[in-house]
Amino acid sequence: MDANLIMSNILNPPVLFFFLGMTAVLVKSDLEIPPPIPKLFSLYLLLAIGFKGGVELTKSGIDQQVVLTILAAIIMACVVPLYTFFILRIKLDTYDSAAIAATYGSISAVTFITASAFLTELGMPFDGFMVAALALMESPAIIVGLILVNFFARDEKREFVWSEVLRDAFLNSSVFLLVGSLLIGVLTGEHGWEVLSPFTQQMFYGVLTFFLLDMGLVAARRIKDLQKTGVFLISFAILIPILNAGVGLLIAKAIHMSQGNALLFAVLCASASYIAVPAAMRLTVPEANPSLYVSTALAVTFPFNIIVGIPLYL
Repeated sequence: MDANLIMSNILNPPVLFFFLGMTAVLVKSDLEIPPPIPKLFSLYLLLAIGFKGGVELTKSGIDQQVVLTILAAIIMACVVPLYTFFILRIKLDTYDSAAIAATYGSISAVTFITASAFLTELGMPFDGFMVAALALMESPAIIVGLILVNFFARDEKREFVWSEVLRDAFLNSSVFLLVGSLLIGVLTGEHGWEVLSPFTQQMFYGVLTFFLLDMGLVAARRIKDLQKTGVFLISFAILIPILNAGVGLLIAKAIHMSQGNALLFAVLCASASYIAVPAAMRLTVPEANPSLYVSTALAVTFPFNIIVGIPLYL
């Protein structure tokens, strides 16, 4: 691991603003961001990366490399929840294990965006079709997590409304906007890119910076929840991303991804969802404790990945 890369990543303005948000909470500043603004910015980021991915997909076309990358992404999104579930069952019950496993099988779009910015700063190219992989890794983990609950907690006579589960997995706002923006990027191509460039390109880093400031505030507020998780879950939240990234890098090497694409794929495998999956789990698995799956993903894995993980996985 190159210490210079870690320092370079830490000294990025968006990452520094993440620390500024955490500092504000720790020193008890009254800094607050009105709730609708982070929501608006998260929608903007999903729109921008989805649209750019669609345009880039038009440029690259659908070839063997694209198909292999997307298949690898879907397989990892299904497999990671399976083996992490059995690791978690050592200490936790079925509901908490399945919810956390689904969280780590899904992805964090903000970590992906931060990794993209890191590659851009290094001048290392990557392909736009990686956004398609991002979009397709969000939902399978939710489905697998719910299947695990249904199978291992069946004696407790739980009932699922599968239509609602599938609707939440595939039509939640994050997935819907990301996939829709990607399709619009594919349909409009270079012309669409020129029209929207001032909105989707020039504003991007400013919005990302402000969004990470808010994420720092939220992460710091969740730190106290870690007292409930204990050493086992904190260790899990650091070691499992490294394991998942290692598996992702082996797959990337096997299918001959470029170095930039391999980093993004490893980051997708290593990240954990703190928006879509918690929303789905809260609706469908109310027995699971949100302070466990949200705090580990947001207060441990997310900062670990953006500070150490991204340079480590390169």
